[in-house]
Amino acid sequence: MIAEKFGCSVATLRDWVNWQAVEDGDRDGLTRSGREAFKVLQRENRELTQASEILRKASAFLQRRTSTANARDVH
Repeated sequence: MIAEKFGCSVATLRDWVNWQAVEDGDRDGLTRSGREAFKVLQRENRELTQASEILRKASAFLQRRTSTANARDVH
């Protein structure tokens, strides 16, 4: 068998062939560069989500602080 000549299992050889088919565009799937780009986008999304949450909390805090100050000024 070919797998034995490479010193690997049939499943490993099949995975290599499928991976190469994806890289060559002969099979659907994410290429190595596509996976790397996806990881970058996931990281950016996570950072933007965190920043959005911080801004939301800061806005709520400042709104409460402003409304409390306005309430004191009225009385």
